[in-house]
Amino acid sequence: MYDIVARRNLWFAISALLTIPGLIFIFLGGLKPSIDFTGGTEWEVRYADEPTAAEMTDALTAFGYDDVVVTELADGFLRIRTEPIDLIPPGGIEPSASASASEVPNASASASADASASAAPAASASASAAPSPSAEPTPAPIAQGTEFAGLEGDLEDRFGPGDPRSVRTVGPIIGADLIRTSAILIIIGELFILAYLWMRFGFRFGTAAIVALLHDVILVVGTFAILGYFFNLEFDALFVTALLTIIGFSVHDTIVVFDRIRENRVRHAGESFGAIVNHSILQTAGRSIITSLTVVVTLGALLLLGPPTIRTFAFALMLGVVSGTYSSIFNASQLLVAWNEWAAKRKARPART
Repeated sequence: MYDIVARRNLWFAISALLTIPGLIFIFLGGLKPSIDFTGGTEWEVRYADEPTAAEMTDALTAFGYDDVVVTELADGFLRIRTEPIDLIPPGGIEPSASASASEVPNASASASADASASAAPAASASASAAPSPSAEPTPAPIAQGTEFAGLEGDLEDRFGPGDPRSVRTVGPIIGADLIRTSAILIIIGELFILAYLWMRFGFRFGTAAIVALLHDVILVVGTFAILGYFFNLEFDALFVTALLTIIGFSVHDTIVVFDRIRENRVRHAGESFGAIVNHSILQTAGRSIITSLTVVVTLGALLLLGPPTIRTFAFALMLGVVSGTYSSIFNASQLLVAWNEWAAKRKARPART
């Protein structure tokens, strides 16, 4: 029988190697929050001259925009993020710009509402003048007179005709609210889980489970910090959803092992606590690994074949599922054994006089 518990120092060392680099890059500023958190304007566009991310960054900097983040996407598209840029002119959206809100799918809600209101008379007029039902509308640019329209013109002068496919602006107040709400949700989730584990299993079991849970969260966040530092990978609002899901999955896996430990303490009352934990891990490891593999395969399909908007979520969740399975077997239970042995040695130590 393989003795997992006897090699717990090895598992602790592996966990340290997996989490410490991520912690370092977190403190180095590797985490790159998306526009959901920071606020600003983000759009995706493709130009005839196919500029690189560096060339686009230089151009926007020359136009007076700071804190520019440009990411190269598939099919020659660039994702550009800057400080907030006005999409609505001072007098409201012009009728000629009504088509642009539909052409740009992620435009702000207010722009869409104003555009649809002004489009009604224009739509009836164009329908009566149309020569045939097969005639296709010509995409219109963002409303003239806006800062964004001027920037579009400057970029097209430099890189040729542009083909924008989305644009959106998020205000800094919304971004700050999202950061605060996300932090509150994660903290509340941790506290409820900690309280539940303490009531069901006791202080040591609950604390060991929370430490394993923190390992999973740090590993996922640290991985994004490393990728953000080297490849400008950003995390969005779905990343918070993934973290909350990881918290629940990790605790569920740990509870399965802890339940078996509690049962085996009655069945194998004469054995050491380490032996009981080892039996329990071997009895539940197969189920945990197979369950996790089914989830990982599904998430892998979403990561490879799903739309770009959910790839961050799928990648974060995949990391969390793998880490949660690892930590429930090699961290939480091992920490529990180490804690029990330390407490037993301390109790057996003769009292000082």
